[in-house]
Amino acid sequence: MGKHVVAAAADLPQGSRKRIEAEGRVIAVFNVRGEYFAINDRCPHEGGSLCTGRLSALTVSKVPGSYEWTREDEFIRCPWHGWEFDLRTGRSVCDPKTMRVRLYDVHVEHGEELVAEKTLVAETFPVRVEDDYVVIEI
Repeated sequence: MGKHVVAAAADLPQGSRKRIEAEGRVIAVFNVRGEYFAINDRCPHEGGSLCTGRLSALTVSKVPGSYEWTREDEFIRCPWHGWEFDLRTGRSVCDPKTMRVRLYDVHVEHGEELVAEKTLVAETFPVRVEDDYVVIEI
């Protein structure tokens, strides 16, 4: 799978998410406190869109009756049936050994680097004027 530009970093601020399609795959990209995560957007249970799910934290308890939340917003909950997945590993909270979603590498690159390697190339179409109508050809 090649590189695909998701958005300008400024257009995906902390706490936001974006659903994209690349090479026939639908991918959910999250910005959690300035760190980016990309996962398959389809819940393996019944196919719900994880991008539209709720972010949550991990609840841990060292002793009975006492608990704390850690890793806030690093778990995504499927909006259909509540299955939760770790954005760092893709593994299910309920069944981490067998159930998971696919992760994708995601990082920030400078625009100059992308232009140099021809990743940022605008798609162009021929345009002509016919009897006062502007027409493009696809």
